[in-house]
Amino acid sequence: MSAKLRVTTLGCKVNQYETELVRQGLQRVGFEDCAQGDQADVCIVNTCTVTNQGDVKSRQVIRRMARENPDARIVVMGCYATRAPEEVAKLPGVAEVVTDKRELPDLMSRFGVVDVPTGLDGFSGRHRAYVKVQDGCLLRCSYCIIPHVRPKLTSRPLAHIVDEVRRLTEAGHREVVLTGIHLGHYGVDWNRNKPREEWTRLSDLVRQLCQLPGDFRIRLSSIEATEVTRSLIGVMTEYSDRLVPHVHLCLQSGSDSVLRRMRRRWGTRMFLDRCRMLNEALNKPAITTDIIVGFPGETETEFQQTLQTCRAAGFSKIHAFPFSARRGTPAAEMPDQLPGDLKNQRVHQLAELESELRRDYFASLVGESVQVLVESDRELVRLDGSESESRLLRGTTCRYAPAEWVSDDAGITTGDLVTAKVIRADDERITVSASNG
Repeated sequence: MSAKLRVTTLGCKVNQYETELVRQGLQRVGFEDCAQGDQADVCIVNTCTVTNQGDVKSRQVIRRMARENPDARIVVMGCYATRAPEEVAKLPGVAEVVTDKRELPDLMSRFGVVDVPTGLDGFSGRHRAYVKVQDGCLLRCSYCIIPHVRPKLTSRPLAHIVDEVRRLTEAGHREVVLTGIHLGHYGVDWNRNKPREEWTRLSDLVRQLCQLPGDFRIRLSSIEATEVTRSLIGVMTEYSDRLVPHVHLCLQSGSDSVLRRMRRRWGTRMFLDRCRMLNEALNKPAITTDIIVGFPGETETEFQQTLQTCRAAGFSKIHAFPFSARRGTPAAEMPDQLPGDLKNQRVHQLAELESELRRDYFASLVGESVQVLVESDRELVRLDGSESESRLLRGTTCRYAPAEWVSDDAGITTGDLVTAKVIRADDERITVSASNG
């Protein structure tokens, strides 16, 4: 009987990619995913430590795995395992703690994997596939623990990434999301001591991927505003049918004084300039962001500056987080920590602005053609209770807007890329008319 495997991932897209890589490696030597109710022989838990809550959730998952799979060998990897390996090792059922993601090939070899995968052949249960292209971060933002647990800057060989994307698209994935701990630093570790004309940049990788055959689209995950270069924008313009007009730029705060306390590398003027460059080069690009609300010492004036910057940028989505003091970071020791109720109040204010900005952006798309990745469908029911031939289809557009429409076209299935026209919009989603023709 084949050994049973259960995997759980907490945290970012990079973690999800690395879990899938280990899972596919173990499948090569006969491991099978556990069915509902089965007990596993091996459990892989990929942990997160970006916040204190990430640590808590990671411990909860490990304990639950031990309860539900009492005879399993539990292997814990991820950023929490790197930051606190002794703490993790004491948790029930833990047989091994992987403290460095560069050890994943060794981990798989200890389970008998001889042909260790250098990339994925598919992404289980997903229509879009994540592709990790680099690891590590050299920055020292005062609120962030990640450079301490992933300090080594490494870029994957370009040929490996190209081959992997080719396999993923041939396996039916119609969207590929390029991701990394610091995506915009792809190639930086190779460029030291080389003349500028010989540098490898993210734009070089993206250009090669855009030239691959097939019906698929490419999306970039989070990137720093400083790395939205003219070269990258040029590739987005040249391959607008392949590279989606959506960029997630990390703002964190719209106040220059808060950005200095965060030890960010730029101010709001530069950030808004990059937004302007994107808007001038592309047709109604979606620009999304992250904001930390209630950073130590944040005054009402500084918060209002953040609201003003968000309005000027015209974001289509804002991921807003109340500041959480992360043990081991300079920000956790800063004076003037704000009370939770004030942080929550400001998060609510920012959420109200986000709804307004999102509604305005979605409304600007009415009449535009968009490309939708179909992610779900549901049979509609007539008033008399009988099934209809029509279905409610939902998906995500190239501009990162949720879309839905009613269709009686049986040729459209989940996972398809469909060209559609936006006919209505509100602050939650857009409504389109579409076919697979």
